[in-house]
Amino acid sequence: MTDPRTTVVVITHNRCPELLRTLDRLAELPERPRVIVTDNASTDGTADAVTRHHPEVLLLRPGRNLGAVGRNLAMRQVHTPYVAFCDDDSWWAPGSLSGAADLLDRHPALGAVTARIVVEPDGTEDPIVTELRDSPLSGPGWLPGPALGSFLAAATVLRSDAFRAAGGFHPRLWLGGEEELLAADLAGDGWWLTYADHLTVHHQPSAVRDATLRRAHGIRNTLWFTWLRRPAGRALRRTVHLARTVPRDTVSLRAFAEATAALPWVLRERRVLPREVESRLRLLEDPQRRSSARRYTG
Repeated sequence: MTDPRTTVVVITHNRCPELLRTLDRLAELPERPRVIVTDNASTDGTADAVTRHHPEVLLLRPGRNLGAVGRNLAMRQVHTPYVAFCDDDSWWAPGSLSGAADLLDRHPALGAVTARIVVEPDGTEDPIVTELRDSPLSGPGWLPGPALGSFLAAATVLRSDAFRAAGGFHPRLWLGGEEELLAADLAGDGWWLTYADHLTVHHQPSAVRDATLRRAHGIRNTLWFTWLRRPAGRALRRTVHLARTVPRDTVSLRAFAEATAALPWVLRERRVLPREVESRLRLLEDPQRRSSARRYTG
């Protein structure tokens, strides 16, 4: 069942065993997708291991850790209509890439399809799946699943041209909640995002991760997105809400300090979203505030 419609892009940094497991799983897919790996300056032998064990993979070595922007670099080598992102500790289930491509083929205004996430080794659903499945947004009648206001990069297939036209992942956000800004810009360009319950991504969280840094970047990036795209009154209210609800520790203080220091460029790049997109974000705010799956506030 070879399917040439989708390229898989993986970013990695110093997680060689996890990456090799992911590449093994991707190589077993019936779709036989082309795979591109951006090695974000790993020092654990990742590049040599990929070359030795998976010579069919296109390996990019920018020489520094680009974070999520490593996906932008890989996109320059993508020539398929669709691109699937996954992390070095996640992989797509057989048939899911073709299933997502079928949905994108069938619906020309659909920009991205997010799959169900199964956490390994126990095979349980990620808590955020319930939020995706029960999204409060309403979309057009043709939409094949719940309408989404954002997506999770490691579980999403996107239309390549839509990704490029929206500018890809913002270079300043680096990593941590970086999808929120891109998702809003896709919606601003007229694309719809959906969740597809019949598609699956497996995620076996790596033990090699800096949760503290990820949380700091998540809070900071949420603040940047808020002031880059939301109306002033709404941005102020969301900022106050975050200040009241994030843990009162040095990580949160660092995040707010970094966000504040960036105000000059944030205000220069500020572009408020169209009214209809802003209305969708407002519908999402209350469910997000109650969410147990928000990874940057817990």
